[in-house]
Amino acid sequence: MSRFIERHPAWALITLIAIAFLLWLIFAIWPPGVEDAIGKKKVFLNAILNGITLGGLYFLVASGFTLIFGLMRNVNLAHGSLYLFGGYVGYAVSVWTGSWILSFIIAFVAVALVGVALQILVFRRMEGQDLRQTMVTIGLSIVFADLMLWAFGGDFYQIQTPAWLIGPVELPLITAVKSSGEAVYLQYPQVRLVIFAASVVIGVAMWLALNRTRFGMMVRAGVDDRDILAATGVHIQIIFVVVFALGAGLAGVAGVVGGTFQSISPGEDTRFLLASLVVVIVGGMGSIPGAALGALIIGLAEQLGSVYIPTYAIVVTFLIMVLVLALRPQGLVARR
Repeated sequence: MSRFIERHPAWALITLIAIAFLLWLIFAIWPPGVEDAIGKKKVFLNAILNGITLGGLYFLVASGFTLIFGLMRNVNLAHGSLYLFGGYVGYAVSVWTGSWILSFIIAFVAVALVGVALQILVFRRMEGQDLRQTMVTIGLSIVFADLMLWAFGGDFYQIQTPAWLIGPVELPLITAVKSSGEAVYLQYPQVRLVIFAASVVIGVAMWLALNRTRFGMMVRAGVDDRDILAATGVHIQIIFVVVFALGAGLAGVAGVVGGTFQSISPGEDTRFLLASLVVVIVGGMGSIPGAALGALIIGLAEQLGSVYIPTYAIVVTFLIMVLVLALRPQGLVARR
């Protein structure tokens, strides 16, 4: 951060002013002129929180993708299919058992097993062949999409939120002040807040596992120079299978999350694959903090755009990606 400030003092000042202005918009009581220009504060705050929680969902999908694509250099364009499959599995388990927590566990295990099969049967045979991996996984994503359409149909499904998470939570964010002087505070669904908190915990755990453990050291060493690591007696393929299973399992967990506060249906696989690509490109390949930052930026841009410029919301997302590619091609938080 200090290096960025030294090299780009003007951009650092602009960023600081923008952050300060955003914090003022969130926590201050808006004067009438601001509401006339922007709209109701409640709508703005909901858009901000929706963007943050959507960023948590994007992070869960993209963190698995950045493990597979950014760290292991495996081009898995069937990653969106893993997300959708996890959502369908979670929905089926929640209907059969009535347990929301169990749906996460079963979805993680089921999709992780699919990831193991992909790594052993597909990627292990095409290591370093990016074009072949791309074409094969595109074909697999089409096959998976047709199989899921055959099995689950074209309907929309939503996973039932457990009773203990239903209802809003009052947050210490003032949306308006009544004529009596009483403050009106924002209420927000607690399920979204709990899921976002869980995504933060998962992100921190992944970063610690990759950067503060022997296993993470072996993963990074195996990507950089697998021959040297193999010479030390480490079974590299087992490590890669475990990493691929973890990345796929996270996509399955994200599918359950997406099915809980949004819905699951045909086409969601393509949407979340594209979102994962954008997040990884913006944040930086192979970087967990980069995936978190990219997911937050894209989530906020998507939600704020859909509220204030709905016609051009999708353009904003890709404009961010283009700017990052033009100014910092390695991503905002490049892996060292």
